[in-house]
Amino acid sequence: MSLRARIIILVVLVLALIVVLNAVRKKSMRLKYALPWFGCLIVLLVLSAIPNGLVGLADLLGIYSPVNMIFFLGFLFSLAIIFVLTLVVSRLAERIRKLTQAVALLEDRLTQEQKEKKESK
Repeated sequence: MSLRARIIILVVLVLALIVVLNAVRKKSMRLKYALPWFGCLIVLLVLSAIPNGLVGLADLLGIYSPVNMIFFLGFLFSLAIIFVLTLVVSRLAERIRKLTQAVALLEDRLTQEQKEKKESK
């Protein structure tokens, strides 16, 4: 991998790390959702900073170029993050369904009590 490509990748990864840190600092992203991003970015930073390690890993996996290895790892990490977020969305959808059912039951009980009050008058 050329020095220019390595520097560009490192700069992009550091900028992404700063963006995620800033989002956590401003509380626009919760830390538990930022941790997978931190993990992915740090692993990619280490692999980009150590050229021989990346070349060795690319050779081991049969990937032609170390730059392609970086993009492959980025793709795998993106899939992992999408999977984690899908789990979170599924859990939230279930909680919303239960909350909607509870609100509907409470509204039904309230309307029944109001009817009973009107009838008793």
